[in-house]
Amino acid sequence: MFLGIDIGTSGVKAILLDERGAVAAQASAPLTVSRPHDLWSEQTPDDWCAATDAAVLTLPADMRARVQGIGLAGQMHGATLLGADDRPLRPAILWNDGRAHAECTELEAALPSARAISGNIAMPGFTAPKLAWVRRHEPDLFEQVRTVLLPKDYVRLWLSGDKASDLSDSAGTLWLDVAARDWSEDLLAATGLSRAHMPRLHEGTEATGTLRTATALRWGMAAVPIAAGAGDNAAGAVGVGVIADGDALLSLGTSGVIFAATRDFRPNPAGAVHAFCHCLPGLWHQMSVHLSAASCLDWAAAATGLGIPELLGAAEAAGAAGGPELFLPYLSGERTPHNDPHIRAALLGLSNDTDPGRIAAAVLEGVAFAHADGLAALAAAGTRIERLAVIGGGSRSRHWGSIIAAALGVTLEYLDGGEVGPALGAARLAQIAVTGASLADACPRPATLAEVAPDPALAERLAPKLAQFRAAYGALKTI
Repeated sequence: MFLGIDIGTSGVKAILLDERGAVAAQASAPLTVSRPHDLWSEQTPDDWCAATDAAVLTLPADMRARVQGIGLAGQMHGATLLGADDRPLRPAILWNDGRAHAECTELEAALPSARAISGNIAMPGFTAPKLAWVRRHEPDLFEQVRTVLLPKDYVRLWLSGDKASDLSDSAGTLWLDVAARDWSEDLLAATGLSRAHMPRLHEGTEATGTLRTATALRWGMAAVPIAAGAGDNAAGAVGVGVIADGDALLSLGTSGVIFAATRDFRPNPAGAVHAFCHCLPGLWHQMSVHLSAASCLDWAAAATGLGIPELLGAAEAAGAAGGPELFLPYLSGERTPHNDPHIRAALLGLSNDTDPGRIAAAVLEGVAFAHADGLAALAAAGTRIERLAVIGGGSRSRHWGSIIAAALGVTLEYLDGGEVGPALGAARLAQIAVTGASLADACPRPATLAEVAPDPALAERLAPKLAQFRAAYGALKTI
């Protein structure tokens, strides 16, 4: 058995992978996000550890006893600031926090080579600008910082006592020389930090340490190795076999991502495309990132008083492109292609005939249109995608898939176990770290359950709404 743990934004998920490579059990525990001010998004780091403990202990004890290794995946970019005692100095600043917009501009002005080194435009969601914000607004606290860890790596510290990270997650800090797969002294210095503040770097398939004896006893397992793991998107890619140049996926979780594996480093910072290391040696990846995806469903469910299943049913009954309603899904700002933390969502075109079903339909379409913008940014970077494996909670809705396929002009593949997400990839990385298994053996592509090809008639009906969507962003930005 191999244990995969995913430190998400809304919860921690734990899965057990059996010797045949099948998911034998899974459990989760919820997390909450604090938003004390506009643009802020924070979590208490110890809550990640408590939720991890709760999720793992929910798994069957007899299976836990057979675990040979642990892999970690997690939400990216979160700034977890530790003092000399390795305890958090403040709540972690999360990936969807937009407070450091000014610091991004100043960082790039202070270090004109920042984009060339990191391969990425400075965005408020990245870790480095957050530290620049803390340095300016909480200077006394900044002086106490001894270590900066990403969310999953704080959980690693709790599990094993090791300060380590993998390259895919670390690439999202804006402190990594992504082409060289190493920390950049210049980028660190631009935010007043050095290598001494950073964890050791590992490929995702390498072991970083072993489980503490006390935790092993509580969990009913041996002091097993812990793999470096991956950022959530790279781990999700491993889980569905996106491990070779040209493979691609669509993740419909809290946020939305189009992820394309590449054999070389292909940056395009001008298009707000993320170019990061993959969690596998010798591979990189590109991503278009949308800060709100399935979280838009949560918002719409709360706004209409419907549960998620009822909301999706109402949207399907209303029909795609069946009304004038238009939803811009910028609940937390947007990354690709706008890099705009200040933009906010909008629901336009309402009439006396607008009902919950038409609102729900507009929400599904709006998220699809945002991903169409992201796909266009990847195309501008030279990446052509014709097929996308779908993962994440949003993969459960084939109706939503038909809208996305038509809006993007690509075929979607629904894979067996695709809804399990990054925890599956984390478990597979643990398997490789412990057994030395090959990528082909440890990361097979799951069986295809269904394919959704673009419907030309639906694409034709959606096209004018996509044009309106793009025009609406410009109009909304002006106000």
